[in-house]
Amino acid sequence: MRDGARRRRVRRLAMGGAVVLALTGMNGPWVYRFSTERYHRYTIDKPAYKAENGHWDIVRFPERYRLNTIHAALLHTGKVLLVAGSGNNQDNFDAKKFDTRLWDPAKGTVRSIPTPADLFCTGHTQLADGNLLIAGGTKRYETLKGDVTKAGGLMVVHNENPDKPVTLPAGTRFTGTENGRTFVSKDPVLVPRAKKVFDRATGAFLRNDPGLGRIYVEAQKSGRKYQTGTQDNYRVRGLTGSDARNTYGIAQKLALDKKDFQGIRDAFEFDPVAERYIKVDPMNEARWYPTLTTMSDGRILSLSGLDEIGQLVPGKNEVFDPRTRKWTYTKGIRQFPTYPAVSLTQNGEMFYSGSNAGYGPDDVGRDPGIWNVATNKFTRLPGLSDPTLMETSGTVLLPPAQDEKYLVVGGGGVGESRLSSRRTRLIDLKDRNPRFVDGPELEKGTRYPQSSILPDDTVLVSGGSEDYRGRGASDILQARIYRPSSNTFDRVADPLVGRNYHSGSILLPDGRVMFFGSNPLYADRADTKPATFEQRIEIYTPPYLYRGSRPALGGGPKTVARGGSATFTSAHASSIRTARLIRPSASTHVTDVDQRSVALDFERTANGITVTVPKNRNLVESGWYMLFVTDGRGTPSRARWIRVP
Repeated sequence: MRDGARRRRVRRLAMGGAVVLALTGMNGPWVYRFSTERYHRYTIDKPAYKAENGHWDIVRFPERYRLNTIHAALLHTGKVLLVAGSGNNQDNFDAKKFDTRLWDPAKGTVRSIPTPADLFCTGHTQLADGNLLIAGGTKRYETLKGDVTKAGGLMVVHNENPDKPVTLPAGTRFTGTENGRTFVSKDPVLVPRAKKVFDRATGAFLRNDPGLGRIYVEAQKSGRKYQTGTQDNYRVRGLTGSDARNTYGIAQKLALDKKDFQGIRDAFEFDPVAERYIKVDPMNEARWYPTLTTMSDGRILSLSGLDEIGQLVPGKNEVFDPRTRKWTYTKGIRQFPTYPAVSLTQNGEMFYSGSNAGYGPDDVGRDPGIWNVATNKFTRLPGLSDPTLMETSGTVLLPPAQDEKYLVVGGGGVGESRLSSRRTRLIDLKDRNPRFVDGPELEKGTRYPQSSILPDDTVLVSGGSEDYRGRGASDILQARIYRPSSNTFDRVADPLVGRNYHSGSILLPDGRVMFFGSNPLYADRADTKPATFEQRIEIYTPPYLYRGSRPALGGGPKTVARGGSATFTSAHASSIRTARLIRPSASTHVTDVDQRSVALDFERTANGITVTVPKNRNLVESGWYMLFVTDGRGTPSRARWIRVP
């Protein structure tokens, strides 16, 4: 903590002590009736405290509009899309009760939006036209070991016919050639034709590499006796002729083990103007827990996730073309854990920090690096501290984005590990040989930290928990502001609500930050009482909004091209020190690859300012942005919405 921040903390404590002594001297018995909670409220509501530390407020929706917010995205209308899907509630899933709310923070209104599929644990990102692309979600909830009644698992179907693919309907039966047990598929599967392989030197035919299809199968009846313990080949019942000769299944153990969540292929755009979902072509792969992020050419990359049989998608990534609304595979195979933090760099490649939010082997795809999607080349980046504690860590591109420096915050061990990291790590991608170095340490090991870029070139870091999903009452009721200019944290006002799994934060157009969600396992320190989902939304008002007047912008265009300029009126032009374009957030599971703050050159005019947008499309991706200006005290204006085509 910086010396200035330490002095402020001492000053706050001294002020509180003086108030207690004064009250005790005037009315001893009264001070004991003045509860700790009331005194705390008295302290944090004082104008001087707010000006130093900011302030937290809870937003309470009417009961009929409350929901388990899993995903949130700021739209260019200024409204916030709150997506629950089934909200991690299997009763909702079984009843096909899928929820979305549209909240207007400025007016305080909220309305329900018809939700076409279970968008619980989907992926999302902002599109150039202002729509939100949403892809993936939940096909089936997990079943824990002990609750599984029918043996089942993955069946890999082989097709050795190079002349045609094979389609197997749901309900196809597979009978083991050695164990004699029969298993039934739960969904249809298309098995591509075999690929002919030739000798490159001579052109001679070598072999057929079979086409492969993956399908979940389960036993026809319940009971342990239907389990298998070893790999076996399976005959596909109902096939005849060449299909019967060329098509077969291979499965490893089919047992009563835990069955993970399964993903869906469905994809939608949410139109902020029409305020409705629009169905687009489905992905090639089903995905649960995927990351969606923008590439250099404006297409959207969809990464990782659990597939329709509950296994990690085997490195088959794909891209969405907003013009055709169709999906195609990327070149080669590149596997990541679920919800990988992958974002576009200024040279058009993709940066992977190593942050992720959950599923996947502990030794596959966890090294950070730079990825060239076109060639599938991946260059690992060295220096990462606590490299085995990157799950549930947060990653943010520090402002201004031109500097291309990233901050990685906290994290924990793979799966339900109790381990968590106090580390922050920094990397400068403009270095000739970029490598991670440690930043200032956190006070506690922190999983699920929420991080939001602020208009004054700082980052608000808040919440999280020391243990997996807040076990042991380990929520961290602390917030800090990180200052890239000095590489320091300043402790600010403490949040009122604990936030861990399924939580996030979003910068609002008025300069405040909203926090949503939290899905703890238990409600007590002994981990004996099941917890409920945190439905309250909390708003943090940073100190810069307690400094009196703020600059304002008027007039100006709605659209500004890259390399172009725009003029706005302002009565405060002489006080303006910075201008920033901040991309609106789409946040879930400690993953928000959309947020970035781009510095704009500007000139003062007789009646305002003229700002100029950088030319690099990898720095300024097409889409809607919030234009903020700040004065010499760091106080921001309200945002003006600007579209960069």
